[in-house]
Amino acid sequence: MTLKDYALVLLKGLAMGAADVVPGISGGTIAFITGIYQELLDSLKSINLDSARRLFSEGPLAFWQAINGPFLLALLLGIGIGIFSLAQVFTFLLEHHAVLLWAFFFGLILASAIYVARQLSWSMANAAMGIAGAVFAFSITLVTPAETTHALWFVFLSGLIAICAMLLPGISGSFILLLLGQYGFIMGAISDLNLVIIMVFGTGAAIGLLAFSHLLSWLLDRYPNSTIALLTGFMIGALNKVWPWKQVVDTYLDRHGEVKPLVEVNVLPGQFIGDPQLPWVIVLASLGFALIFVLEGMSKLLKRNEDVLASRI
Repeated sequence: MTLKDYALVLLKGLAMGAADVVPGISGGTIAFITGIYQELLDSLKSINLDSARRLFSEGPLAFWQAINGPFLLALLLGIGIGIFSLAQVFTFLLEHHAVLLWAFFFGLILASAIYVARQLSWSMANAAMGIAGAVFAFSITLVTPAETTHALWFVFLSGLIAICAMLLPGISGSFILLLLGQYGFIMGAISDLNLVIIMVFGTGAAIGLLAFSHLLSWLLDRYPNSTIALLTGFMIGALNKVWPWKQVVDTYLDRHGEVKPLVEVNVLPGQFIGDPQLPWVIVLASLGFALIFVLEGMSKLLKRNEDVLASRI
């Protein structure tokens, strides 16, 4: 990979990090639609006992190459930048322009589901897996968030669980944190640079990431069509969470004593309290939808150019 390739991976990581701070958007979805999902899983899967043995027998360089270190470093750096730099931006957008933000992501996820579904040869079995994934993801979006402890052991457990969701296209790790009653607490710790909370949460996330990536990679190797159909269903079911027009039915006080929405239900534009901004919703949803297929076209063009250059060498 060239420096340009690593810069592109870093930008994709930044997009994943930005998505991960929004309850309802999965970093796994971004990885999937930007074409790095399989490489991410393979790289994480390579961090195992064999690569650890190479560290001690052949040295750090051999270990670094065995785990696709440059790719992981560029991606994780981008994710970190996305999370730390955009946490407050997305918090602001969710508070002041939620309808428009959800509209953009609705179009983005809908197009992502269509894009992934086009990669499959559909059968009755795959359709059943897709329906099961959609029902499961839809059910998760209906669960009422819980009030839980902020003890370090639960922060660790929250990191372990949330990272598994972040790897799944369609299931948002941030939304899982919201269900666990940890979203505001963790976002606050990131904004305030609370290193103890960040390290405990990060340790849980790292362990969960390595363990769950092995399972996902195994499923994609053994049952690729069924697994991708299931992931497609996850994205379709998650659309319920990113519906632009919502009505708050329950609230909670955050750590600053401010009232925040706890439980919301989807409503039609005509039932929305306030300006539904329908023309702008259509524009932003269309932009999100179109973006996926623009990225697909750019990816095909880059691949074609690489193949032409390779044939001339």
